[in-house]
Amino acid sequence: MKRTTYIISILGALAMLLSACSDFLDREPWDSVDTSEGFQTAEDAVAAVNAAYQPLQWAKLYNMRIWTLDIMAGNSVVGAGGGTDGIETVDLANFIATADNFAALDLWRGPSPGILRCNFVLQNVPGMDIDQNLKNRCLGEAYFLRAHYYFILVRLFGGVPYIVTPQTSESNLLVERAPVSKIYELITSDLQNAISLLPKKSEYSTTDLGRATREAAMAELIRVYMTYEPSNDKYEEVVRMCDEIGSMGYELASDYSDNFNPDKKNGVESIFEVQYYGKTNYDFWSNENQCSWTSTFMGPRNSDMAAGCYGWNQPTSEFVSQYEEGDLRKDKTIFYMGCPTFDGKQYSSSYSTTGYNVRKFLLTKAQSPDYNTSDADWVVTRYADILLLKAEALNELGRTVQAEDPLYEVRKRAGLTDRSTIEGLTQAQMREKIIHERRIELAFEGQRWFDMIRYKDNYALNFLHSIGKTSASTKHLLLPIPQQEIEANPKLTQNPGY
Repeated sequence: MKRTTYIISILGALAMLLSACSDFLDREPWDSVDTSEGFQTAEDAVAAVNAAYQPLQWAKLYNMRIWTLDIMAGNSVVGAGGGTDGIETVDLANFIATADNFAALDLWRGPSPGILRCNFVLQNVPGMDIDQNLKNRCLGEAYFLRAHYYFILVRLFGGVPYIVTPQTSESNLLVERAPVSKIYELITSDLQNAISLLPKKSEYSTTDLGRATREAAMAELIRVYMTYEPSNDKYEEVVRMCDEIGSMGYELASDYSDNFNPDKKNGVESIFEVQYYGKTNYDFWSNENQCSWTSTFMGPRNSDMAAGCYGWNQPTSEFVSQYEEGDLRKDKTIFYMGCPTFDGKQYSSSYSTTGYNVRKFLLTKAQSPDYNTSDADWVVTRYADILLLKAEALNELGRTVQAEDPLYEVRKRAGLTDRSTIEGLTQAQMREKIIHERRIELAFEGQRWFDMIRYKDNYALNFLHSIGKTSASTKHLLLPIPQQEIEANPKLTQNPGY
């Protein structure tokens, strides 16, 4: 990666490592602290871990780039203001992006500060004289977060630099790309460590809700097993872990929309969320921003239905056509002509280039009165996802009839109570049902692209071609390594075809 990028990341991390906060959910950005007496107290350890969470909040990851992957996956189009507004995402979605694509650069750089900060924790906390339970938790959080950052990178780019110790301005920063297998070995090991060290969600205090938990690490490992070289042994382990998570008190929220309501954060269905508290003491566009962008960006343009209304992420007619008759999620996920009103306002198809907008994340002005005040979390993992992964694993094991139960549980909440529509299916038919269900249930939550590229039988390209994206080819299943990074680091190699 680029040397100056790393130096900036290092200095930023050092400036943020030692500022403590009493409430994980009500934190100010850390940007002015003395690092000379680092890692002395329990508060220092907690602050260092808190700093490792922060890159998840940035626009390079969950505040923008991750959810725009649904645009690349064909669920939606950029919309926005036209012209060059969002052109980097338009190019990715049209599969004409080159190595100078700015969104690819964001996604490449986004995880690196988090990895750096996790490495500081994992190097320094083991030797600290602090309460063993707190030490275990801090280490478990760092293992989980490092695995999560690397899991994002390896799925998007393939092999990436393997860095497991803190780098400083004196380090050799010209690191080559490691094989995909080595990155997945690290991810798996980190998650297994996290599972052994982290407390359950039920064991956290109210002020610490939102931190990584044992079940969050298990859920991440489930995704890893379903993504990288899945096998019958891995499918069996997926089913076991899904059942264990289910035994920890998780269930589907009674109302699908509760998962995205900032008044109901970290609820009964939530396994891991990126936390925001809606307070912007810094520039809205800066990393220190503590408000969510989703409502602001996805509000229908020129509608005044919410604060901001930038008009991004407009669902396609093909996506909308996938809703089954009677699916309650439709009215909770999208705006369409004739849909229920929002905060007393009627939607018009003229607000969108496709005739549709995303409703799922929109907040009323009572909830978020200005463009920079949303405190909605980003839900990375929830129990519905786990149920559908369990159904998928059971089906791949040939236990198709057993796969009906977790699939039906998700569909029943959506009002699709005719179980006969999923009974008596072949393994191939059940696979298609589960793929469909994941697309609808997790729509616009940043999961669709990652699902598409892990599915069997060249699913991603077949789907993309079927919706007219004929420019998509095998090379596009990975993003280009940014040219800026290659020029700064001659040891980096480009992905094939770019």
